[in-house]
Amino acid sequence: MSDQLVNVLDWIAILCILAGALLSLVAAVGLIRFPDLLSRMHAAAKPQVLGLLLVLVGIALRLVPQEETGTFSIGTLILVGLFQVVTVPVAGHIAARVGYRTGRIREDLVVTDELADRLDAKRRAEKAQESGGSTS
Repeated sequence: MSDQLVNVLDWIAILCILAGALLSLVAAVGLIRFPDLLSRMHAAAKPQVLGLLLVLVGIALRLVPQEETGTFSIGTLILVGLFQVVTVPVAGHIAARVGYRTGRIREDLVVTDELADRLDAKRRAEKAQESGGSTS
């Protein structure tokens, strides 16, 4: 590669890494400053994953000119990014449901509560099944 292209890739990589670090810092501040569990989870999941992806893109751009060595593969970075994109939303969803069921969610801040409707329907179905099973 030409030296000019390597310099451009280096500057783009630096910008990606700095933007990713800034998003990770914003996520950390959000974890400290936000008042309730759902807001904190949003701050932890969304900017943190995007920040990590930007850092990974920056590292990949920095490694492109040096890929001949074979010491580190960009495929590893892709796997790390995919793993984060797949697992962080699932972990956030599970934590939100646990927080909801244990009463750690501030209900005055929830605009739409679809989980309450589903849990009520499930409880009604269980009661109907218990009352139907006890009479026979």
